[in-house]
Amino acid sequence: MKILYLLIPLSLILLGLAVWAFFWAVKNDQFDDLEGPAHRILFDEDENDLPPEERKHRQQAREQKATTPPDDDSDSS
Repeated sequence: MKILYLLIPLSLILLGLAVWAFFWAVKNDQFDDLEGPAHRILFDEDENDLPPEERKHRQQAREQKATTPPDDDSDSS
């Protein structure tokens, strides 16, 4: 019976931590997009799944895009 004096406050402390964690998650937008990551993983392209020649082609395209200066169309009105 004496153990209840320890277990009841301990369970209330754990309950309080769980409630705090839930409200923290809601406040920090952890539940905004529940389906997006599940769908995103289906369309994720892994570089290691590509054949070597396609991987090399994509790497060259990325390097070319990184070295090409962006188009500046702000002055053409």
